[in-house]
Amino acid sequence: MKFEQLKRREFITLVGGAVASWPLAARAQQAAMPVIGYLGTSSRKTTQRFVAAFLLSLKEAGFIEGQNVAIEYRWADDQYDRLSAMAADLVRRQVTAIVAVTQLAAVAAKSATATIPIVFTTAVDPVATGLVASLNRPGGNMTGVMFMGAQLAAKGLGLLRELVPNAKTIAVLVNPDNPNAETQVRQVQEAARALGLQLHVLKARSEVEFDAVFVSLAQQHADALMVAADPRLISHRNRLVALAARHSVPTIYFSREFVTAGGLLSYGTDIADAYRQVGVYVARILKGTKPVDLPVIQPTKFELVINLKTAKALGLTVPSGVLAIADEVIE
Repeated sequence: MKFEQLKRREFITLVGGAVASWPLAARAQQAAMPVIGYLGTSSRKTTQRFVAAFLLSLKEAGFIEGQNVAIEYRWADDQYDRLSAMAADLVRRQVTAIVAVTQLAAVAAKSATATIPIVFTTAVDPVATGLVASLNRPGGNMTGVMFMGAQLAAKGLGLLRELVPNAKTIAVLVNPDNPNAETQVRQVQEAARALGLQLHVLKARSEVEFDAVFVSLAQQHADALMVAADPRLISHRNRLVALAARHSVPTIYFSREFVTAGGLLSYGTDIADAYRQVGVYVARILKGTKPVDLPVIQPTKFELVINLKTAKALGLTVPSGVLAIADEVIE
């Protein structure tokens, strides 16, 4: 009888211990799931298509959000001074890797950690700004994708001139808070001189300054406008497109998001494809590759998008040669 009681006690202890260990095992398995810290300069809403491209790329590599990888999102909502604190928070949470979209986010992430792998996007030369040692051998804990926003300004200005062949004066709108603003202006100035155009530089940090920008356009008798690449400007694309339509200003943008919102045309890096490449690199890092072994990617995919309805409203005829090279024509 005593022997049976002893065996029963041992059985209960064994089962009880196993049951008690299940939550511990579950927590250990959960803790083992890699966590990606996503540091965004703008908002989820304004970059939804880009984030979707990033997530799809991760999925194709075998990482599905919520199943075998977690993502901690931090959105600055165009308030750049929040980036440093958000980057530090991700580091405190000991994320496995950090995605830093835009140069400003990359700088904040670099300042926050020298050990956690960082994959960035930037429109500024990452070597010149000290993010990496070289494009082929980045060194340290960072690598990523370099947009060619400023370098493509000359081609964009040429396309705008083809749609507005009688233009004599062109304006370029930049966000002065963007670290790439001076480079952008310099590139457009060189292109304008080559085309024999007079150039006016306009600046706007926020949406409240947009009305003043278009008043200046009228005062300076600008025939067309180029909007320089900037995350804050893309966040307010609907307002910019509406003002361009109201003032009948032919405008070229850097992203198709403006054209699908009613803008005239866009030319630039295929941003969604760049985010896809970020996803490829993050997946490789999660599988054990070091950032130092991943060269900084220079995109080779660019896109021209034209809105024929907007062109018609502006009284413009899009040359057949331009239509022939367009990646998408919105009727």
